[in-house]
Amino acid sequence: MGKVYLTGAGPGDIELLTIKAHRVITEADVIIYDRLANPEILKIAKNGCEFVYVGKEDGRHTLPQDEINEVIYQNALKHDVVVRLKGGDPFVFGRGGEEGAYLYERDIGFEIIPGITSAVSVPAYAGIPVTHRGVAVSFRVVTGHESPNKETSQIPWENFKTDDTIVFLMGLHNLKKITSKLMEIGKPKDYPCAVISRGTTNEQSVVVGTLENIVSEAKGVPTPALIIVGRVVELRDQLQWFNKK
Repeated sequence: MGKVYLTGAGPGDIELLTIKAHRVITEADVIIYDRLANPEILKIAKNGCEFVYVGKEDGRHTLPQDEINEVIYQNALKHDVVVRLKGGDPFVFGRGGEEGAYLYERDIGFEIIPGITSAVSVPAYAGIPVTHRGVAVSFRVVTGHESPNKETSQIPWENFKTDDTIVFLMGLHNLKKITSKLMEIGKPKDYPCAVISRGTTNEQSVVVGTLENIVSEAKGVPTPALIIVGRVVELRDQLQWFNKK
């Protein structure tokens, strides 16, 4: 049986791939990759490496997660080095824990190779620090997939009242519901927020607004996109650097 490397591909910029991730990708016999992993990364694989696409998009999944788990397992029975390449970090809403547990139950060896998460890197490329002295001493990362109107939500919305910075991943389709919920729990209508599309790539775009107007301002913004809410957004005027390159 082979070994599986649950590997973070980072946020998009190929130069943000870690040295260890680069090494196992060049050694891989098969790479099972997601939609959010930069496809340029596959070009560093060795000759003869197999590629298996298991990407997910809102409303369109190549395979459900349980079948992806089985694909990883079956490939570990046939290959020595299996790389499961995931956008961002495997453990930040990447289902890496589920895949690791599935392999553990079947006695398949695996390693976790952390990736640079979009939760901090994408705002950084937009010139927005998630923390800043005198402005924000903490930040919260939240899945944007779960609708705030869900009857049995796992998201503790009431706890967000005092949060300095809130980052929502994969939540563009729920933007109106998210902003409405934040205003409902007491966040001011003029509270700063931004939507960052295709962050860290040459297609990056940033829309800045408030909880009251960001839905209209960000209309038509392409996915993948990240939502960041907090006073740190106001620092962008001083700290934006990437779009000036």
